[in-house]
Amino acid sequence: MSEDTPGPATNLLRSLVHLGGTLLALLQARVDLLTTELSEDLERGLQILLWAFTALLCGILGALLLGVSLIIYFWDTHRLAAALSVTGVFLAVAVWAGAILRRRLHEKPRLLDASRTELHRDVELLRRDR
Repeated sequence: MSEDTPGPATNLLRSLVHLGGTLLALLQARVDLLTTELSEDLERGLQILLWAFTALLCGILGALLLGVSLIIYFWDTHRLAAALSVTGVFLAVAVWAGAILRRRLHEKPRLLDASRTELHRDVELLRRDR
C-alpha cells in the first residue's frame, strides 16, 4: 500500500467523523425546533392569558354592577334580601370556580410530556436494534 492511499482505519475514522457531524446537525435541528415551539407556545400562552384576564375583569365588573343595580332596585322593599342574594350568588360562583381550578391543577400534564415519551421510544428502538 502506498503512503498516498488512505488505509481502512483512516476511512473508518472519516466515516465516524462524518457520522458524528450528521448526528450533531440532527441534534441542532431538534433543539432549534424545540426552542421555536417553546417560544411560540409561550407567546400564545401570554396572549391567551391577557385576553382571559380582560374577559375576567369585564365579567367581574359587569356582575358587580348588575348586583348593585339589583340592590338599588329592591332598596325600598327588600334591600337585605337583595344584598344577601347577590352576595350568595357571588360566593357560590367563587366556590364553583375554585373547585374547577383545583381539579384542573391536579390534572395538569408534565411539561413536554409528549416529547419525553417520543424520546424514550426512540432510545428503546435504538437499544433493540443493537
